[in-house]
Amino acid sequence: MPIETPACDIGAKAPYFELPDLDGQLVSIDDFNESCGLVVAFICNHCPYVKAVISDFVKDADMLISEGIGVVAIMSNDFQSYPDDAPEKMREFAEKHKFSFPYLLDESQDIAKKFDAVCTPDFFGFGKEFILGYRGRLDNLRMERDSNRVPDLLNAMLEIKQTGACSKAQFPSAGCSVKWK
Repeated sequence: MPIETPACDIGAKAPYFELPDLDGQLVSIDDFNESCGLVVAFICNHCPYVKAVISDFVKDADMLISEGIGVVAIMSNDFQSYPDDAPEKMREFAEKHKFSFPYLLDESQDIAKKFDAVCTPDFFGFGKEFILGYRGRLDNLRMERDSNRVPDLLNAMLEIKQTGACSKAQFPSAGCSVKWK
């Protein structure tokens, strides 16, 4: 049974983060100051829900980046207990799926706690001033992928870029629970 994301405080400021990428370079929220918004996605390598949506997420992320919206993925699972989420596996996963955005390691799990991330995948969409405008699912599909896809996150972020807010209904994301230490 998947875990669903809770309702959240739309309009809240994004928590500050500074985490290492796959090369050990620190990436912070400040690196996205020039962006028209920011998507923060909590994902991992082993979750079947992430595996089901990762290709569509990467395509949507590429489109968002082309629109000037930043994208970052964060892996917060306890990789000691879940070795498929270890840093070397993160690199393999990112390369296999051709990530065009940073994939960051939250080894302490502090950032996941600050965001109140509960599952993988868990998507947060922020406007230009890092004000939360969207928290929900990637699209209307979960495990079964078909041609009737409605890209909720992409549509919400494009609207946030244009108007500063998302007027559409937001549906929770669902997936495996974050693997806490």
